[in-house]
Amino acid sequence: MATNQQIKSIIESLLFVSEKPLLLEQIKEVLEGVDTVEIRALINELRSEYEQRDSGVNIVEIAGGFQMCTSGSSAPYLKKFYKIKHAERLTGATLETLAIIAYKQPVTRLDIESLRGVNVDGVMRNLLDKSLVRIAGRKNSPGRPFVYGTTRQFLEYFGLKSLDELPKIEEFVKVANQKEKELIEEKKEEENEPEKTTQENR
Repeated sequence: MATNQQIKSIIESLLFVSEKPLLLEQIKEVLEGVDTVEIRALINELRSEYEQRDSGVNIVEIAGGFQMCTSGSSAPYLKKFYKIKHAERLTGATLETLAIIAYKQPVTRLDIESLRGVNVDGVMRNLLDKSLVRIAGRKNSPGRPFVYGTTRQFLEYFGLKSLDELPKIEEFVKVANQKEKELIEEKKEEENEPEKTTQENR
């Protein structure tokens, strides 16, 4: 039978290779005979070990599961090393629609358009493509329109364990504004990069 250290090493490997947060039940399926209480305890041991040695990697609980992430203090250096930018930037209009769905779900497309005052077909396609929202069923009303809700991907994007952790709507709007500013700054950087490269090559 494997020792606690061996089991802990297996859990660490699973977290390392997984691109998505791992649920305790998923880990239990791999570790036959080990219950979720013990798995959580071993994960907490790993988290403590990383924290004690000020590791560049942390284990965080997101969307009901656990995921291995780089520490916040390493972020500027990682960005510099890879020279890439986040591919999942959301515009202010998209975040506004997402906020309506998050706080009023389940909600129909007509409800969203009534609140926003504009057509949201394109925005909704974008959110569905990014798996941030999902069709949650149909409304019991004439025409039986689809109703929409958020997904686990939504929780992961905003670093939430559950919908209970949603901030007040005012705070969500601040997040939306901040992401919009980041998008504008990123666009400016991209526009300036060709000019900078040309000057360096002279």
